Amino acid sequence: MFELSLMVPEDRVEAVSDALDALDALSISVEDADAQTDAEQALFGEPGMPPPKDGWQRSRVVALFPKDEAAREAQQLLAVQDFFAGCEVLGIAQVAEQDWVRLTQSQFAPVDITPDFWIVPTWHELPVQAVRSIRLDPGLAFGTGTHPTTRMCLRWIARQNAASLGRVLDYGCGSGILAIGAAKFGATDIDAVDIDPAAVESTAQNAEANGVQLRAGLPDKAQGEYQTVLANILATPLRVLAPLLCAHVAPGGSLVLAGILERQADELKEAYAPWVALDVADAEDGWILMTARR
Repeated sequence: MFELSLMVPEDRVEAVSDALDALDALSISVEDADAQTDAEQALFGEPGMPPPKDGWQRSRVVALFPKDEAAREAQQLLAVQDFFAGCEVLGIAQVAEQDWVRLTQSQFAPVDITPDFWIVPTWHELPVQAVRSIRLDPGLAFGTGTHPTTRMCLRWIARQNAASLGRVLDYGCGSGILAIGAAKFGATDIDAVDIDPAAVESTAQNAEANGVQLRAGLPDKAQGEYQTVLANILATPLRVLAPLLCAHVAPGGSLVLAGILERQADELKEAYAPWVALDVADAEDGWILMTARR
């Protein structure tokens, strides 16, 4: 494999990337050319907020090609294009062969939710202390147990019993990890819904792999009232969904919300005040878990 590295101004990144794609690059990556320097720029905003800007002032664009000849041909073809003005070729270098599957897997280790409840990728052995576990590999849908919001939701579930969980709704289920966690702690009547069909499919597959029963579907599959309603999304959609989520909580039932930054606690309390009184139940790395009983 050979990589062609380019320095590209902000207004040319899209055109150069499109051209590299047309030239059959195996992959194309874009990164801040000034990363780790005083000139580094934040590109992404906080959850629920618009990005501060659309692109970096200077980007390093790297395209991967199967052969040296293909990389050099791409360099020559780009150099004569009008849109390449202001761009710079940094060089062509051979990329050492690696076991990419093993390299990717090495980044995901078992995650302990409680001392005896673990999230474990399928290529790892179960920890000896794992009384309960969820087997889950990284995939297309959010939720592998590594993010603080997911861990806090699972910790809350782990403190419950089957009777208190009752009928469960996982709204915005992603990988299905919360619904599967509820099943591991005894819940037997579980609906897991998401607006993304890929998440629905991922949830169904992960549930089967973990030997648990649940119903996965689009949001219209959520029907009636539930003893436990879980929603690990983000603050902005949680505000919009307040009437819908609260309508699904049975009298005496629990509402569990995550994806909320500490500074967003008051606005969530205000949004849900007409129906329930939210309180902060857990916190980790700047994120909070908010719960209420109806």
